[in-house]
Amino acid sequence: MFEPYRGEGLYIAGPECFYNRGYDLWWAQRKLAEYHGVPVVLPTSTELRLDAVDPRLNAKEIFDDLIVQVERTTSIIADLEFFRGCEPDGGTVFELGWVWAKKGRLYGYSRDLRPMSVKNQNARLEDSVLLDQNGWRHPYGDLPFCPSLIGSTRLVEGDFADALKVYLMDLDEDRKGNSMSRGLSVRPATIAGAGPIVFLSGPERYSPDALRFYKDAKELCGKLGYSAVCPLDEVEQMPAPDTEDPYTLAAWRFRKSMSLLAASDIVVANLEDFHGWEPNNDVSFECGVAYGLGKRCVGYMPDTSIMRKRIPHYGEERGSLDWCGNAVENFDHPINLMFACSMPIFEGPLEKVLQENL
Repeated sequence: MFEPYRGEGLYIAGPECFYNRGYDLWWAQRKLAEYHGVPVVLPTSTELRLDAVDPRLNAKEIFDDLIVQVERTTSIIADLEFFRGCEPDGGTVFELGWVWAKKGRLYGYSRDLRPMSVKNQNARLEDSVLLDQNGWRHPYGDLPFCPSLIGSTRLVEGDFADALKVYLMDLDEDRKGNSMSRGLSVRPATIAGAGPIVFLSGPERYSPDALRFYKDAKELCGKLGYSAVCPLDEVEQMPAPDTEDPYTLAAWRFRKSMSLLAASDIVVANLEDFHGWEPNNDVSFECGVAYGLGKRCVGYMPDTSIMRKRIPHYGEERGSLDWCGNAVENFDHPINLMFACSMPIFEGPLEKVLQENL
């Protein structure tokens, strides 16, 4: 019997591992995909030993298995439902970036693809200007997700089954010769300067003070012998499109950032909380891409206390559930193991990281 999807490896991603009975849901999704003939790569495909006394060793066991699974992955379907805030789980977005760097297909689903300005309950209007909880003009307020997700991922409003249908339709179009593009499709930017190139990944790109911040950061990098680039930099072969369409502009910003990141040697990522208890999703995606491309990555946060001290929850006697009902993991790390197992993470501002840890 002919098996049209035998060469595929579908990775199923999402925060379900933090849900009550979430693994049952993951396995139901797996069975649905396998029913349609698609081989599934699931983070739980391998029996893991998570009995180490040191919880960081358990995190490493999980991450080392993910390295194996991603190598088998050709496509990813990710749950982009809100998580500890109005945006998706940072670890899931990291995985999307990782698979994108490996030239995989990216699919994401959510029951709510309305603009972020509607979904963010902490947004507010001041003098007819929409602001986020930082007091910044609301980043990507007219988009459902950050530009990195808009530019990279086929978005589906609905559930896993809906995304699976779109994925299967795309595979069948490939079989007819109507190939869907996948993975790394941008050329590295040409960057002048001496020394290793540092890509500054952080939510500051949306700050009203972004230009000054990046100017100061680049000057400091120069004094330390590095050339620095940031997401706001222009790329010669990618002029801004003459349009006000937010989706077109988001895709352009995404391709520009990927071109700059691809040309860089080191990614320095600000992993501070953004719009909730997760890092900015552009940063999460860029960290995944950097890891997938084999680049050196360094993270920093204002507070590197372990997650169960840093994120409010109802206590271990009630499953350490946060205010969204998701379990707060306990691997003795300050942040999701995707970041903690893929890079060193330091406490303090960018200046300290550049001077002491780069």
